[in-house]
Amino acid sequence: MSTDNEPTFTVKLLQLLLLSTYWGMQIWVTFISSFVMDNHLNRHTYGFIQSRLVPFYLHLGSACAFFNLTIYAVYHPSDKLNDRESFQIFIFFVSVTVAAVNAQWFGQMTSEIMADMHLIEQACGLGQDIGLSSNREAYAKLSETDVKYRHLSGRLWLYRLLSSLCNLCCLGCNFYSLCYIAENLVTL
Repeated sequence: MSTDNEPTFTVKLLQLLLLSTYWGMQIWVTFISSFVMDNHLNRHTYGFIQSRLVPFYLHLGSACAFFNLTIYAVYHPSDKLNDRESFQIFIFFVSVTVAAVNAQWFGQMTSEIMADMHLIEQACGLGQDIGLSSNREAYAKLSETDVKYRHLSGRLWLYRLLSSLCNLCCLGCNFYSLCYIAENLVTL
């Protein structure tokens, strides 16, 4: 049950814009741009673009999630929530928390580690090959011979994995929220 004051058209529109903007960014960054760049850019250009775009994407996503939670909570006071509305607030809260952790910690660490790895790769004449899966042997050899590079590579893998899990969690939260909103639409 919502408050006695129904949200204005502007508030409803803002809620939809924030949710759809975050959803669209997630689909584009996660599934489209990464694959296109991987197949057309050299490793260091790809890494440079990722290190500039991903932090912006993560912080903007965090802001969208925060404002979605805030708008929803304002019009759904805790003493009047039914179970579905409580769960929706929980979903928004999870999205905010996970997005913030990803933006502040995992995304930042990934960019820093990648920059350190690029310096080592450049010193060894690597990084200009197209696609992340090309010339694997040279990178494997570098990892075998350079302890610092091997350590950075392991840390990069871990932070990318954690960041990807956070991103998938937020993607799931936003999908649920879109379904929730669609379920509550009176008409199209």
